[in-house]
Amino acid sequence: MKAKMTLHKEFSIGETDKRLYGSFIEHLGRAVYTGIYEPGHPQADESGFRNDVAALVKELDVTVVRYPGGNFVSGYNWEDGVGPQDTRPVRLDLAWSAKESNCFGTNEFAAWAKKVNTEVMMAVNLGTRGSREAGNLVEYCNFSGGTYYSDLRHSHGAADPHGIKLWCLGNEMDGPWQICHRTAEEYGRIALETAKIMKWTDPSIELAACGSSFIRMPGFGDWEKTVLDHVYEYADYISLHTYFADRENDVPNFLGRSLEMDRFIKIVAGICDLVKAKKNSKKTVNLSFDEWNVWYHSNEADRKIEKWTQAPPLLEDVYTMADALAAGCMLITLLKNADRVKIACLAQLVNVIAPIMTRQSGGAWRQTIFYPFMDASRYGRGTALRCPVSVDKYDSREFCDIPYLEAVGIYNSFKNEINIFAVNRNLQEEINLAAEIAGFGDIHFTEHRALRNADLNACNTVLQENVKPEVLPGGRLDGKAGAKQLEINLPPASWNLIRMSVK
Repeated sequence: MKAKMTLHKEFSIGETDKRLYGSFIEHLGRAVYTGIYEPGHPQADESGFRNDVAALVKELDVTVVRYPGGNFVSGYNWEDGVGPQDTRPVRLDLAWSAKESNCFGTNEFAAWAKKVNTEVMMAVNLGTRGSREAGNLVEYCNFSGGTYYSDLRHSHGAADPHGIKLWCLGNEMDGPWQICHRTAEEYGRIALETAKIMKWTDPSIELAACGSSFIRMPGFGDWEKTVLDHVYEYADYISLHTYFADRENDVPNFLGRSLEMDRFIKIVAGICDLVKAKKNSKKTVNLSFDEWNVWYHSNEADRKIEKWTQAPPLLEDVYTMADALAAGCMLITLLKNADRVKIACLAQLVNVIAPIMTRQSGGAWRQTIFYPFMDASRYGRGTALRCPVSVDKYDSREFCDIPYLEAVGIYNSFKNEINIFAVNRNLQEEINLAAEIAGFGDIHFTEHRALRNADLNACNTVLQENVKPEVLPGGRLDGKAGAKQLEINLPPASWNLIRMSVK
């Protein structure tokens, strides 16, 4: 199969925000306990943080991590997770029917984030609690001293403020599964009043309001408009969440789901601009896609988990080669909308629907989805480029006109490099890609790295890595400086990173 692409320096979508490469740690399953935190583990440091996990997080170069939820946050008292660990209460977590020891909380997470060189995106409880408690948490985290909550932080051994600049105004508040979920009008009012208190406490922070929990929610669209009518001048972002599933074992349809993700983004961006116009505002509200991933493998196992245990093995999806392709399509979709999507969080980071898995008292390993995220995080910084593609399309059970090639280009002017991310959705044929590249000066081919496995159900374990990147031969640039053509073959059912340098 043949495909043509045009890559030009002037075809800019927008600058990629480094926070596109974020993730998520919730008090859910083994994400925290035996995930990032396991005192007594052979690889644990003096704070109980697992060094083997920290090394893999650094390998991913995760830029921001959302915490502590998720559904968990709508029933969470942040005060339970600070102060001496031996006096913290054990609570029932109603979101996930588990026990929460609160041995790990705000200060521990801030210290862990510093250890792995990431920023914190902190969520506040707008389910069982409200505006005053959210403002108190901002004061606790960000105020230097001389007030009740900042001095309380000092007494807990954290002399320096955490300086958390990115905050979520609750989580999925339109969902009936959420503790104390709300109507759009109810949420819009409390989000506004909470935003006012939080920004009055620290004017430097940014806030993400809750959008619809996913595109197929009954109130999608109306929810966004109503919420933004209330909170537009205080919110900097509105959130989007989506998860892909392939319960029918229909990979072509599974890989077409990114078309719906793209549509989701464009609709929400349009609603933001509608409210902007209605309010005659000079401010642009952008998008925070702060939950995205593949999630369905663990659903049956989760039904058998015993309730009210500590850190039960919930949502432990074991990812396949097909899942890595789907995750790759999602990453490309985010980059193709880099002008509006400024934050994105792969949900989650460790053990719970995650690129990193661990064994209690044992090893840690990379799942298949680890590698597309790592490639994008390392090489997807700079200017996202619109890359017109001519290639055959196919129809699936749910979607029409799915291009066999999904691709985006990134130009990094600081590193003088051009990178192309591409997924070949064709499960049987390679794609011979001819890319016209112009406007950059003299460019040279660096490498072609691909993730592939003929068995689309192949997965990685602590003992064996069956799906990992390989450097492929081939890849040729012809033509004169300023206008060259790239010829390269993309294997069937593959994620591809194509790297070029600019002289």
